[in-house]
This record gives sequence, structure tokens and C-alpha cells, in this order.
Amino acid sequence: MSHTPHELHEEFPEHAERIQELKGSDAHFARMADEYHKVNRAVHRAEANIEPVETLTESEMRKKRAHLKDEIYRLLSA
Repeated sequence: MSHTPHELHEEFPEHAERIQELKGSDAHFARMADEYHKVNRAVHRAEANIEPVETLTESEMRKKRAHLKDEIYRLLSA
């Protein structure tokens, strides 16, 4: 499988342990992390032309990924 950029542990290496901890102890965080993972994979597949999508759709997926990343960071920083 190819390397997928923007994985959470790469985006927030200083919070790697906290990410694992929250995935196991906070259901809301775990859902957000799962959703981020799904959207990130979809963006990667679109960017790599594995599953091409319309330009607008790809843009919307990137916005959703950015929003999820911001929310995850907010929870990590709390």
C-alpha cells in the first residue's frame, strides 16, 4: 500500500501518545479520528487519481479534512 500523507501521527507528532490515549478513552475523539482517517484516505485516492472526483468535490473533501484536523487539535490542546 502506498504512503498516505497527512496521517494524524504525522500532523501532530508531539501528540502521538495523546492521540492513542484519547482514541481509547474518548468516544467523541475516536469518532473524529476515524472520520479524519476516512476523509484523508479519500482525498489521497482522489489526488493520486486512484478514485478521481470532480474538482469541487475534492476541494470540499479537503475542507472537511481541515475542519476535522482543527477540531482534533483543539481536543488535543485542551
